[in-house]
Amino acid sequence: MLTVPYFVPSFAGDASAAVLEVMESGWVTTGPRAAAFEEEFAAYLGAAHVVAVSTCSAAIELSLRALALPPGSAVLTPSLTFCSAVGAIINARLRPVLIDIDEHTLVPTPDTVAAAVRRAGKPAAMVVTHMAGYPVDAKELAAAAGLPRERVVEDVAHGPGGLLRGAPIGSDSYAACFSFYATKNLPIGEGGAVATYDAELAARLRAMRLHGMTKDAWKRYLPGGSWRYDVAELGMKANFTDLQAVIGSAQLRALPGMQARRHELAARYDAALAGLPGLRLPQRPANGHSWHLYQVRLRDRTTVDVALGEAGIGTSVHFIPVHQLTAYAKALGPQECASVPATDRVAEELLSLPLYPALSDEKQDLVISALAEALDGRPC
Repeated sequence: MLTVPYFVPSFAGDASAAVLEVMESGWVTTGPRAAAFEEEFAAYLGAAHVVAVSTCSAAIELSLRALALPPGSAVLTPSLTFCSAVGAIINARLRPVLIDIDEHTLVPTPDTVAAAVRRAGKPAAMVVTHMAGYPVDAKELAAAAGLPRERVVEDVAHGPGGLLRGAPIGSDSYAACFSFYATKNLPIGEGGAVATYDAELAARLRAMRLHGMTKDAWKRYLPGGSWRYDVAELGMKANFTDLQAVIGSAQLRALPGMQARRHELAARYDAALAGLPGLRLPQRPANGHSWHLYQVRLRDRTTVDVALGEAGIGTSVHFIPVHQLTAYAKALGPQECASVPATDRVAEELLSLPLYPALSDEKQDLVISALAEALDGRPC
């Protein structure tokens, strides 16, 4: 057993009772509680619409498919992301084109976007990733790519909790895609959502998440409802259930406290790790980081990671760049895989330390001590 696990989920105290209530209600799939959660999450973000779906991966794929681009159209994306974000582009029958990142912030910049456009030509769309919770200005990147904002899909799996110019990420997005996976800032276990200002997109996504059906089961089986429905546009099975929704509602009420703790822990890491030899701290924006991850850079990551493991400290790496994975390297081709040198350099050094609301000061101090010991005497 690890002394300090990499992650331990936290659940609001009233989540269990809410789940039992749904189970006893006789309706556990997509229904009124899922709709209520969508409204609550939209209010939290300040977004016009939220459509809850099965995963963030599904949210990205559905948002791309809703753009109705010609098959094979080029979609810009960073490679320092989870593989499913690029998989969503391929599954939507589109073509990923890689964007390199800034070595300090770990996210694309207008310059790296412009460089990708010069290399590969003007894209049809772009997926923007708020890596680790670092807020990205999607409008700036869209302008650098020569795209309207309605061609930008934002991967906000590492939020919510992030801010851009003082407003929650997703409050003014065409398609901001969130994750509620067990390790995320708003952990439900599974689930995702798309926040949008566009009512037409929201309506299409609501149908597309249920095979494209014009009426979901709740509407069909209400008193006076009809079993008749149509499928006007092909969709997929990607709905969000009432069981997930009531956990999400409870977690949403607890989110401010959980976010406050993440910020406290990140500040403690900053203060304790500053100046350690061979280690670089994560870059802080002026404001708005959601602190989903605390990623340090290590010149000798393998040796340090082994030492931490021997000390009972759980760690992870976010991420193996997508173009380094066998199936994606084959799909992208050698020229595309060679186009992101900064990503390749940074990826060899990144290590994610434990960071979650349930992490105590005492446990975090064990992480800090073990890391300092592993780095003792190493050259800067």
